Amino acid sequence: MGTENDTRISEFLLLGFSEDPEQQPLIFGLFLSMYLVTVLGNLLIILATISDSHLHTPMYFFLSNLSFVDMCFTSTTIPKMLVNIQTQSNVIGFKSCIAQMHFFLLFSVVDIFLLTIMAYDRFVSICHPLHYTVIMKPWFCVWLVLVSWVVSMSHALLQSLLMLLLSFCTDVEIPHFFCELNQVVHRACSDTFLNDVVIYFATVLLAGCPLAGILYSYSKIVSSIRAISSAQGKYKAFSTCASHLSVVSLFYGTSLGVYLSSAVTPNSRSTATASVMYSVVTPMLNPFIYSLRNKDIKNALRRLCDKEKL
Repeated sequence: MGTENDTRISEFLLLGFSEDPEQQPLIFGLFLSMYLVTVLGNLLIILATISDSHLHTPMYFFLSNLSFVDMCFTSTTIPKMLVNIQTQSNVIGFKSCIAQMHFFLLFSVVDIFLLTIMAYDRFVSICHPLHYTVIMKPWFCVWLVLVSWVVSMSHALLQSLLMLLLSFCTDVEIPHFFCELNQVVHRACSDTFLNDVVIYFATVLLAGCPLAGILYSYSKIVSSIRAISSAQGKYKAFSTCASHLSVVSLFYGTSLGVYLSSAVTPNSRSTATASVMYSVVTPMLNPFIYSLRNKDIKNALRRLCDKEKL
């Protein structure tokens, strides 16, 4: 048992994107820039929704929560990678790896749930406008967010506890820039059947079912928009959900691409490169997508800037 316990606290090696020393400054500068843009952009969305009374609605309540989660999402991976590049060390301890994996799973699932809730919000707003204020009451919105956090925490805790049951015989090289669940599990030297089963069912329940809910919501939304007689009415209805649909497509499209590529080449660094799209690029682009296509957010940000000048 002593030997087995020692292997559980062994160090992992995060191989990242490249071992070429000449490329490290470029990678460091690129990811530092993206991280700062992500934090600043999402922070501005949060400040705008809090400071402007016009944005105290369910849609912007969910958007501010999404921005907060996106900041946390990227903060679980990018700072550690930047530290590794700066210190020229790609080592991460077992406990640190489990912690990083835990919070990455937590925030990614909350992200998925919030996108689903926002799709439901748009569905109620467009398909049942007369009942919107009755259905989307403040307590109900808070309850939806709380349930998302509780379910996500339970899932992340379960995956973390199952990881503690595994044994790792030697220091393990992970061809990724963070401790990704599948990559770590498949480098264990003990049986991973239970882990694989839980990962499979969790993916179906926590990613597949929300996606089905989003697709159902938008199928109803499209039907309702088609029933609108005026072209201006159709455009106004579609514009309220275009930003959300763009974010959903970006998040799910890149996530699906990553897992398909990892199934073909599980030990390739191309998986790490592809995962940058949903773990870094998507959270960075979300504030731009929502602000560029949203007059309310633009006006709130303008008023916020004017307050700062005064």
